[in-house]
Amino acid sequence: MMKMPLSHYMDPRLIVFLNADHRDSALHQLVHVIYQAGKLKDEELFYRAIIEREKIVSTGIGMGVAIPHAKLPAYDHFFIAIGILQKPVDWQALDEAPVRLIFMIGGPDDKQTEYLQLLSSLTQAIKDEDKRKKLLNSTDPTDIIELFQTI
Repeated sequence: MMKMPLSHYMDPRLIVFLNADHRDSALHQLVHVIYQAGKLKDEELFYRAIIEREKIVSTGIGMGVAIPHAKLPAYDHFFIAIGILQKPVDWQALDEAPVRLIFMIGGPDDKQTEYLQLLSSLTQAIKDEDKRKKLLNSTDPTDIIELFQTI
């Protein structure tokens, strides 16, 4: 399978600027946006899967970034939603830093190789401090997607 650029999994409707005071509120808002865009079959099921995954270990990977994710059998394709928080939120991240960038991944539970490639590419992309700064300063979802066209 040919590796797709990260932008392939993104949709301008799934890039939002969030005002949340805590992790669960940010997660709920982002899941609702995904549902409204027609990408989720069951909003509550997906939200519960995201929260259950969060209970295992925080998806706050450091550098002000969280990558919550859920894989469910009802989905055929992966998607990435991006939430940019107006103010930092405690996420119990591995580096204990608060989170401002959320990359929520959803998709099928039977495409592990594609999922791992997606996660690896995303992790590499957000290690770039310049890219993180551009994301935090951007106000246009289309510009944000363009940042990921070559990754």
